[in-house]
Amino acid sequence: MIKIGDSWLILVLGDITQQKTDAIVNAANSRLAGGGGVDGAIHRAGGPIIDEECRRIGGCPTGGAVITSGGNLKARFVIHAVGPIYRGGRSGEAELLSSAYRSSLELAEEKNLKSISFPSLSTGAYGYPIEEAAQIALSTVIDYLKNQQQGSLKEVYFVLFTPGDYRVYAQVLERIAQKEG
Repeated sequence: MIKIGDSWLILVLGDITQQKTDAIVNAANSRLAGGGGVDGAIHRAGGPIIDEECRRIGGCPTGGAVITSGGNLKARFVIHAVGPIYRGGRSGEAELLSSAYRSSLELAEEKNLKSISFPSLSTGAYGYPIEEAAQIALSTVIDYLKNQQQGSLKEVYFVLFTPGDYRVYAQVLERIAQKEG
């Protein structure tokens, strides 16, 4: 956990569908059609209203994000962020991944939300190497919080599903904090 301005960045080991933040972020596909992993879990736990809203929206480009209600989830909203499929790192993946996080934060701020929970975008079926993805995710969020326009976001959580992913995020966050020291 680190403090950035008036906001906190917090790492949690757990299930993102159980988070009570204002919004949770879904690792969505560009069709917004529930898939496996985090995406499938959120669609199942949230119920049919999320599917209906996603169908109405129609899709989202890689690097972008859209918002729906939280359906049956504890969170009021779901922000569906589309991270890139990893293709070796030389096809703009880092920029697209950073953009997916930034777009999610912008939507949260537009809605004047106080708290948001992220999974580790693109590191499951999309194959992004976890350490590289963690560096991009944490750096993007920290930069955003330092410069947020409205300052509404007070808590940003990264909810990691496995102890290994949590460990990597904790190590990367510690390195970033030491550099900024």
